[in-house]
Amino acid sequence: MTTPIDTGRSNQKKRTRTALVEAARELIASGGEVTMPVVARAALVSEATAYRYFPDLPSLISEALAGAWPPPAEALAPVADSADPAERVAFACEFLLRGILRRQGAVRAMIAATITRPAAAAERPGVRFGLIDQALAPLEDTLGATDPEALAQLKRDLAVVVSAEALFTLTDLCGLAPDVAVASAVRTATTLTEAAVRAIAQG
Repeated sequence: MTTPIDTGRSNQKKRTRTALVEAARELIASGGEVTMPVVARAALVSEATAYRYFPDLPSLISEALAGAWPPPAEALAPVADSADPAERVAFACEFLLRGILRRQGAVRAMIAATITRPAAAAERPGVRFGLIDQALAPLEDTLGATDPEALAQLKRDLAVVVSAEALFTLTDLCGLAPDVAVASAVRTATTLTEAAVRAIAQG
């Protein structure tokens, strides 16, 4: 039987969750650091309360990031009339990676959390896959029809290139400036896509 005390605690937990998620969203939008202590302070909640009510940082950040990117078709609207997969992929790659740079505090928090908790990886936004699928739509009737595994492999390759992990490797380990790192990833993604298009022409 639910008591008034239990109901009160449940309502408090819901209010705390809402406050934490909203605070995380505001931090993400502003490019601020996204960690549980910072989010807790922004939500006017003590860190102890935050951990007690909402200890799952990956889920919190995933929920806060939900909706941070528009749907793939909307994101790729500027190249909607292009039938060139390489042009579409280049746009998608730059769009996503620049979004990662703007939200890197949140993205780094998610990566760090899921490295220590691999099971939480499934909760991370899969926006890059939707963008890649949308960008490669012109290949569905050609490569997708003649060699579906080749198209699937191209998508997997691009998912590796168009990722936060790859971007931070270029900036942190290779010492590239953010704009240079994005340009490098775009070139790689474009090269992979052009190779697939050439294979169709030669086949």
